[in-house]
Amino acid sequence: MVYRTKTYIAGEWDGDQDAIQKLHDWNDNKFWSLSFTDAHDLMQANDGSLNCSIKSSLATRLNASKRFVLIVGKNTKSARSGGCQYCNSYNRWTGSCARGYSVDIRSYIQYECDKAIKDELDIVVLYNAATVDKSKCPESVKNIGNHVAMCYYKDGKYYWDYNAVKEALS
Repeated sequence: MVYRTKTYIAGEWDGDQDAIQKLHDWNDNKFWSLSFTDAHDLMQANDGSLNCSIKSSLATRLNASKRFVLIVGKNTKSARSGGCQYCNSYNRWTGSCARGYSVDIRSYIQYECDKAIKDELDIVVLYNAATVDKSKCPESVKNIGNHVAMCYYKDGKYYWDYNAVKEALS
């Protein structure tokens, strides 16, 4: 039996760094009562690593996790980073890996979502927006888990909605 205690946070880093950072800010600040242990603290992959090596590192973190949190923004569904077809070791003529590894054309985000479902993790989908727009969510988790907007709109401004996020993660 696997002992799972961590929370795994996934998202399209380039577009949703602010939302991911806000979760960490709330978690690290003693004023807020949000509390989770980030699975990414276990190990870090080198940005120069092969996509398959990075996915192996992601699997190790997911294997220690009980909860999967996906941050959905405008580019999440279309993110393609992580697919073997974008690796220098991928042979486009044969569709194989020059290093002998198995080929996986899924993006990092799709890989993470699929593994979270397969491992039956608690799934929370947080939208980096004031509304839940499932058309921006990857198909595999579109109708699974708890979907919540991370923001609200009031008096012409957007605000982070700590209470909604805390409730979703409780």
